[in-house]
Amino acid sequence: MTLTTDTATGPHLSDAVAHLTPERWARANRLLIRKALAEFAHERLLTPEAADDGSYVVRSDDGLTRYRFTAARRALDHWQVDAESITRHRDGKELPLHALEFFIELKGALGLSDEVLPVYLEEISSTVSGTCYKLTKQQLTSAELARSGFQEIETGMTEGHPCFVANNGRLGFGVHEYLSYAPETASPVRLIWLAAHRSRAAFTAGVGLDYESLLRSELGDETLKRFSVTLTEKGLDPEDYLLIPVHPWQWWNKLSVTFAAEVAQQHLVCLGEGDDEYLAQQSIRTFFNKSAPEKHYVKTALSVINMGFMRGLSAAYMEATPAINDWLAQLVENDPVLKSTGLSVIRERAAVGYRHLEYEAATDRYSPYRKMLAALWRESPVPSLREGEQLATMASLVHVDHEGASVAAALIERSGLAPAEWLRRYLHAYLTPLLHSFYAYDLVFMPHGENVILVLQDGVVQRVIYKDIAEEIAVMDPDAVLPPVVERIRVEVPEDKKLLSILTDVFDCFFRFLAANLAEEGVIEESDFWRTVADCVRDYQASAPELADKFRQYDMFAPEFALSCLNRLQLRNNKQMVDLADPAGALQLVGNLKNPIAGL
Repeated sequence: MTLTTDTATGPHLSDAVAHLTPERWARANRLLIRKALAEFAHERLLTPEAADDGSYVVRSDDGLTRYRFTAARRALDHWQVDAESITRHRDGKELPLHALEFFIELKGALGLSDEVLPVYLEEISSTVSGTCYKLTKQQLTSAELARSGFQEIETGMTEGHPCFVANNGRLGFGVHEYLSYAPETASPVRLIWLAAHRSRAAFTAGVGLDYESLLRSELGDETLKRFSVTLTEKGLDPEDYLLIPVHPWQWWNKLSVTFAAEVAQQHLVCLGEGDDEYLAQQSIRTFFNKSAPEKHYVKTALSVINMGFMRGLSAAYMEATPAINDWLAQLVENDPVLKSTGLSVIRERAAVGYRHLEYEAATDRYSPYRKMLAALWRESPVPSLREGEQLATMASLVHVDHEGASVAAALIERSGLAPAEWLRRYLHAYLTPLLHSFYAYDLVFMPHGENVILVLQDGVVQRVIYKDIAEEIAVMDPDAVLPPVVERIRVEVPEDKKLLSILTDVFDCFFRFLAANLAEEGVIEESDFWRTVADCVRDYQASAPELADKFRQYDMFAPEFALSCLNRLQLRNNKQMVDLADPAGALQLVGNLKNPIAGL
């Protein structure tokens, strides 16, 4: 589904909302309420009551509306709610499911303030609308998706982050922009290029790369010449400018207005579109080069609110990004344990940022006004592929199709391996590097599904690739010796919260869903899943006896760990859910979860 970007008249107006039909809206509302019941029960915002018939009931704040459903209770207090079983009752009548009314009826239980509620409802509306669009697409089975190409899998995802209920808010996108820029629409995008005066812009690159060679390889001589002519025809010297790729939405909605003074004074000059076509990734602001897959990804600033943050990019942060990536790549290259797992990182090789001096004078360093114009270039994983290998976002493992089948189960079947053996190979490639980084270097990642790329062969995970490095990694050792340019990744984390980087981010936010789906499909019992995880941890620990003291200090087999709640963060403040100056202090911890590998 596409929409022309010029003034829409007649049929174009209705085309833009053709995905919004009563039938799809009802289906999308049911799916969202299923997720809300499951995740809010998990985070102990809601306490479902067990009914005599084995179902569960959740009551509205006033006690008059009842949501009844059936659910399987699984490890890590996971609620696997049956979407088809959900009914809503009030005054003896059954009512249709309505997501917006659900949040109004339960706003007290969910802690939604009068200020946050309407904005959160807008995010829910956008998320449900996105689901309606996804319901219009050709329904590929998970088995088909598991054999598809890298970008077909990327754009085939239907759920987004498995924990967040309002996970596709994208506040700022109009419907025509949604159709143009949302990853699930798979619409090719051409980036807009600006020339930024060097007095206000800075470019940094990793070892062995310089500005001229990068731009020549990314744009080609012909496009560079065209851009140069545009500047010279305005009486400007191209040598005085740096080129910055910009998300089209950012140019039309922010830079052309908010940075109007910069444009008027020719500190910024719009050069037009580049020639290559890109595809938006699940992270929205990162683009894969469709025209030349071996070229770099481009990550752009995007002043759209999505999942608790304005998705900008800081010019100040960008300066150190290539050096941080080089540092991590060198660490991985020199560590025999990490090398043995096949781990690699796709480096953010270069970055460019623009500083608006007046907005900087008026704001602190965390302000979204400082994150409106920057970009980085990240390596593509495509050139690293060997014969017979394919790529897939790790998020695809927990994708469930319209028939209730998961991609993980499809890959296991395709591999011909016993489920536990398939899982063992995946864990060796994915979990072992996280364990070693934590115990050997106090180094942690944000290793959720969208930040990890799987390298597969015949359905088997061969190795993994970590991405989104500079903004997502942290060193928690206050005494670690770091190069000055890398110093910004050092964070202070209380001792009792350090291991949550694995127990929350990996166990609770990813394995919880993977284990439940595979158990639901009858592929592998939950107990066998977690026993395989325990075996992976134990095998790693046995291979590194020199770290025994650290294993005791940070016990992966402890009986319990703190429940860290992501939705509570977003429900409290959906524009800035974490204080970037104190990310550990922002955690919402509510009781404990039983560790599923304790005693195994």
